[in-house]
Amino acid sequence: MHTNTLDQQYNGYAIIPSAYRLPDGWFAANLILLPLDALAAKAAQYKFDALDYFESEIVALKHAVAWAREWVDDRG
Repeated sequence: MHTNTLDQQYNGYAIIPSAYRLPDGWFAANLILLPLDALAAKAAQYKFDALDYFESEIVALKHAVAWAREWVDDRG
């Protein structure tokens, strides 16, 4: 797992993407979404593992952020 600078806030959620390098060299795009109003209370979080697989870590991270924004917009 890689610490990244793509963490951000979007429409009431903290978006925390990550990429996990697989043994074959590909990267799995992973994501945690936290409602901002629940951060202090440690309430529900949404965790999505292996949204898709990519040849590059940065592409995997960017995909997770884009996927998160779409998820938030669809539920919004």
